[in-house]
Amino acid sequence: MTDRFNTIAGWVLFSGIVALGLSSVSSHLFQADKPHRPHEMGYPIAGVAEEGAGEAGPDLGTLLAAADPAAGEKLFAKCTSCHTIDQGGANGIGPNLFGTVGEPIGQGKGGFAFSGDLSGHGGNWTYENLDAWLASPKAFAAGTKMSFAGLSKPEDRANIMAYLKANGGGPDYPAPVAAAAEEPAAEPTAEATTEAAATPAP
Repeated sequence: MTDRFNTIAGWVLFSGIVALGLSSVSSHLFQADKPHRPHEMGYPIAGVAEEGAGEAGPDLGTLLAAADPAAGEKLFAKCTSCHTIDQGGANGIGPNLFGTVGEPIGQGKGGFAFSGDLSGHGGNWTYENLDAWLASPKAFAAGTKMSFAGLSKPEDRANIMAYLKANGGGPDYPAPVAAAAEEPAAEPTAEATTEAAATPAP
């Protein structure tokens, strides 16, 4: 009787271990413990937007064309605990930012000790790079010493860049996408219209 009970208990225990193992394997294989959106939607669901279908905001050129350095100065007030911006100003916790637009990234600035990630980034502080940096310094250079989380509003970033340009100059703003689009075809001239009307039909 004891042997039969031990056999049954052994098989029950073994079955439980197998079930637990299969559950663990399936959760890793099919990510059952991490619900996620299907890679391909079987059919559209009312009220659920497709990924990437959100309306894009204005392009950087358009934002900069409408940017306000005065508004940027007000936003920069939160930066003054770490940065100065006057010409020849001293470095603080962060570097002096006079004349930053167009400068090499993570170089110069009166001997300021930049992080290796930033000094080794390469390139210049273009408006595109500044926009990415101001949106999320950690995403731009993971090892940066800057603890600032970033500015989520594109308009705020454009205003800050306008203020930086007003303090030290920099390259021209990129052209707005709308202005860079192809111009519509020219209207036919009066002479061409008259000539076309005078041409006999075949």
